[in-house]
Amino acid sequence: MSWIYLIVAIIFETMGTVCLKLSSGFSKMVPSILVFIFYGLGFIPLIKAVEKIDLSIAYVIWSGLGIVVVSIIGFFYFKETVNFAKIVCIVLVIIGVVGLRWVGISDGVSN
Repeated sequence: MSWIYLIVAIIFETMGTVCLKLSSGFSKMVPSILVFIFYGLGFIPLIKAVEKIDLSIAYVIWSGLGIVVVSIIGFFYFKETVNFAKIVCIVLVIIGVVGLRWVGISDGVSN
């Protein structure tokens, strides 16, 4: 169940970050309010997730997958530029997340 909480936290964090972009520097009211709502809602399942998952593992997965998902949204929805260096860096983030998750499993963190 902890991993489901972590996934929900990542979804809310991602939604908050997208709304941050849509708020245009907090000049648009609805996306600006949604930033705080989604970030606030994101911390609730994150708190539940770190009850069973090591903080270091949960945080790196939360932030790493958030980076990857937001980058993909940026490329496709916001038409941000995609180049080889960006793709390599995103792949390195994924490798880091997978690597730390694997280390967590080998250390007995399998919740």
